[in-house]
Amino acid sequence: MTARLGWALADGWTIARRALLHWRMQPGPVIFGWLFPVLMMLMFGALLGGAIEMPSGDSYYELLVPGIFALAMLFGLESTMTAVTTDVDKGITDRFRSLPMSSAAVVLGRCIADLLDSAVTLIVLSGAGLALGWRWHGSVVEAVAAFGLLLALRFALLWIGIFIGLMVKNAQSVMAVQIIVWPIGFLSSAFVATSTMPGWLGAIAQWNPLSATATAARALFGNPDPSAASWIGDHALEAAIIGPLLLTAIFLPLSAIRFRRLSR
Repeated sequence: MTARLGWALADGWTIARRALLHWRMQPGPVIFGWLFPVLMMLMFGALLGGAIEMPSGDSYYELLVPGIFALAMLFGLESTMTAVTTDVDKGITDRFRSLPMSSAAVVLGRCIADLLDSAVTLIVLSGAGLALGWRWHGSVVEAVAAFGLLLALRFALLWIGIFIGLMVKNAQSVMAVQIIVWPIGFLSSAFVATSTMPGWLGAIAQWNPLSATATAARALFGNPDPSAASWIGDHALEAAIIGPLLLTAIFLPLSAIRFRRLSR
């Protein structure tokens, strides 16, 4: 069992290195992916910063930056879907499956590469947030825990992206699925407190897993969040742990089954 796990990890890292080599060969799309959330932060900070009053006169970036962190984890879903579908469409996945390597290596390599990409995204966003005046007010351990929750959300969304990427027919079909990502991102507490929304809409937004992670991250960073004044808001930390675990428990097996039955 240990030998098989080591074999899978070694082969998975080989596949991940292939994705990392693409960063060097085609840096433009990768750098744009890191900077796009920064653009969102700057744009929404300028558009909404003067209109939203924060408790005790806090900067709007105290609310916005952790929300953008969570939103960036959701946006990573698009790159995962596109990469998986492109490899399948071009026959690359079938070639990997024909090699004497662990059957789990293809998806494991995708997970490793995309998590590393998301970690870099969070580093870039943190630097931009600090430059704009955002600060965390808790301990280093709490800040690390907040980033851990964000990456846990990304890990869960990875399996959704892999599953969808294996299900759709080609990279063009991904475009239709990507349209859904934006409403999910905006229907959350990423940009504004859900307490400012109509009651029914705020309730839906509060139960969005993105909101749970954003709210929990704000609490760990010591940033204000009026959205926390509700049952799900008061239990955001638990929801930010249970939500990704539940999504992973559903979509990881579905992805494994689809990968085994893959036939194009």
